[in-house]
Amino acid sequence: MGDMAVPVGSSGVVELRCAVQCYAWGKIGLNSAVAQLAQHSPPFKLEEDKPYSEFWMGTHPNGPSTVLGGEKETFLSDWIDANLDVLGPTVKETFDGKLPFLFKVLSVNKALSIQAHPNKSHATVLHKERPEIYKDPNHKPEMAIALTPFEGLCGFRPLTEIQKFVNTVPEFAEVIGQDAANALASGSDSLALKKAFAALMTSNPDIVSQQLNQLLERLREKKSSGHDISDQCGDLVLRLNSQFPGDVGCFCIYFLNHIVLQPGEAMFLGPNLPHAYLAGDCMECMACSDNVVRAGLTPKFKDVETLCEMLDYKCGTKEENIFPCHPDPSDPYVTIYDPPVLDFAVARIQIPTSCPLYKFQALNGPSIALLISGSGCIENTANTIPATRGTVLFIPANTSFDFKCNGQDTEIYRAFCVV
Repeated sequence: MGDMAVPVGSSGVVELRCAVQCYAWGKIGLNSAVAQLAQHSPPFKLEEDKPYSEFWMGTHPNGPSTVLGGEKETFLSDWIDANLDVLGPTVKETFDGKLPFLFKVLSVNKALSIQAHPNKSHATVLHKERPEIYKDPNHKPEMAIALTPFEGLCGFRPLTEIQKFVNTVPEFAEVIGQDAANALASGSDSLALKKAFAALMTSNPDIVSQQLNQLLERLREKKSSGHDISDQCGDLVLRLNSQFPGDVGCFCIYFLNHIVLQPGEAMFLGPNLPHAYLAGDCMECMACSDNVVRAGLTPKFKDVETLCEMLDYKCGTKEENIFPCHPDPSDPYVTIYDPPVLDFAVARIQIPTSCPLYKFQALNGPSIALLISGSGCIENTANTIPATRGTVLFIPANTSFDFKCNGQDTEIYRAFCVV
């Protein structure tokens, strides 16, 4: 596998077989959207007690997609190398002949680490200084679009909310210390916030553990006596501690917005924005990179100093951290998520039962489409491609084709790059 180019059909659309990742934080068995979608690919064998966390669509070497339909399967990266025109001239030139994005489905059962991603220049420095940790020099902007209610932490809360927690959660105030608490109470600038967050993240682990145990005991007592603990994010603290006992990340929720996205809502995670995924299923699209700076809710390496130094200490509401989408003016069935990066954008295509034949528009760059619900077929390729839930298509630049629907509502997500 890997050295043979698959001939491009008359429309050029090809079907992909995609990689499944089984990290411990994934949803178990068929509770996972990843497992549900992966069942479309014949080699996939479901194990009911196994976590299924990520479905990767792209060329990343840790989970490369393969192209179906030739004499033998070929890595998508090799197929693109042999058919560079599928990228279109501008993408080919801008991204050195490589597919610039990785498209994923995530199914999250247990919190992922509190983290941020460096910008491109910072990524280059980190990779040069510590290549064993920061594996490449690329930035890693990413976007999550909810498939089910999807829960995460994203961006710093409004300062008034953080100040309220300092006053109402004494264990939180104790961990950040009197100096940082005073700076937060009197200051409204980012320096006060940075001082307080850094004080939390660098505090003595024994103090964190001691204060967290006190907080948990107080919350459990309050809850058992029938009191509401939501004003102190009590249920979230209890849940995160059950997943990561004694972890400093349990206190981070008092700094960061707790957001629950409804299906179709999105978060864009640009450089230096603190965030963590907590629960649910989502589509995710990102630049091709592994650069993550972690500091909590993780057994992995924590680079607290780098994280505290790089973060954007800008406060915002939950609503301000939900990324706006907009209807495509040229297609009534398409919603566009267009982040401020060149590497990718995403289209959500919702085809109603009343539309028996849908035309995929040609784009000047490559795209990958995943069928989330419904079924149909692509008829104007060299070979007809039947499509069901879990079918993944690679669509070359400047390629349009008809999708014949099978008389039911159909939902498709399409990641693309147009520069």
